[in-house]
Amino acid sequence: MFFESVAYAMGGAPGGAEQGNPIMSMLPLILMFVIFYFLLIRPQQKKAKEHKQTLSSLKKGDFIIVSGIYGRIMEVSDEVLSVDVGNGNLINVNRNFVSGLAEKPSMPKEQRGKKSKAKAVEAPAEPAKESADKAAEDDAS
Repeated sequence: MFFESVAYAMGGAPGGAEQGNPIMSMLPLILMFVIFYFLLIRPQQKKAKEHKQTLSSLKKGDFIIVSGIYGRIMEVSDEVLSVDVGNGNLINVNRNFVSGLAEKPSMPKEQRGKKSKAKAVEAPAEPAKESADKAAEDDAS
């Protein structure tokens, strides 16, 4: 007896009462999609369109960034760019791998293209020779 009254209370009114407007139940889902569209999807599409336009307008002499490498375009063909990365080193790069345009380098013209004058420090050979002599003496005794 007691359990029947609980079951009727949880099941709702007999005869199936109305559930409400189905559009109102879908409203939170629709609202979330609209927010995602304006905050994520639309700006990403705009950025991709600008990047595509930048890639199509590349020309000789532009400074670009390719996978973290800064360089200057020396030759342009349909899909391949010849890029000077410094010291007269040219690399061929596919146009699609260009990250974007870079600003002109701020180094003075005299320093561009010069190699670093840092000298390599060589380890002295004497300590290695002395340790080898000591090891030979220890083996002999």
